[in-house]
Amino acid sequence: MVVNLSENYSLLSDWVGEIRNVEVQTDRMRFRRNLERIGEVAAYEISKELAFEKKEIQTPLGISECKTISEQPVLATILRAGIPLHHGLLNYFDKADNAFISAYRKHNKDGSFDISLDYVSCPELEGRVIIISDPMLATGSSLVKTIQFLREEGHPKKIHVVTAIACTVGIEYVHRSEPSVKIWCGAVDDELTAKGYIVPGLGDAGDLAFGTKVQM
Repeated sequence: MVVNLSENYSLLSDWVGEIRNVEVQTDRMRFRRNLERIGEVAAYEISKELAFEKKEIQTPLGISECKTISEQPVLATILRAGIPLHHGLLNYFDKADNAFISAYRKHNKDGSFDISLDYVSCPELEGRVIIISDPMLATGSSLVKTIQFLREEGHPKKIHVVTAIACTVGIEYVHRSEPSVKIWCGAVDDELTAKGYIVPGLGDAGDLAFGTKVQM
């Protein structure tokens, strides 16, 4: 239930290298665009698992029987870091409904953190396919809490997760809590620091995309 999109050589592997590169990271627009492109590749791959139907399309010269998507997914993203990845998914699933979740780490003085979920806006989720985007899957805590909250809003048919960099620790945690979730990632790293940061990872995706925030 995990697809590593850079397991085979492709342009995506190059984009993952760029979002990790400290010299390229100074260009915020390129960083956002690379996340967006990773989202576009993931959207294309996920589309192969969605339901399609044959439909007769009128052309200027006749009728063509075409395969068309029969159900639009719900694209959900975790603010703020997930926005570029979400945009890439939306470029391909351009008729999809959208959901937005504010889930973040609220740090304590002892170095530990809690997951704070302050805001959710979503459409009807009952029986829908949900694609959740979050560029970094580290501990998996915020993602699991997000999925659990969305399940309270409805009973989705299938949940996909799209992330740029995933850690094996976070993957295992998500699948212990949500075994049916399928994870699509740009790359997989094995190390997680005591403070919950992926190594080698890429740093703070939100800061790299949008600028440094004041830590609350």
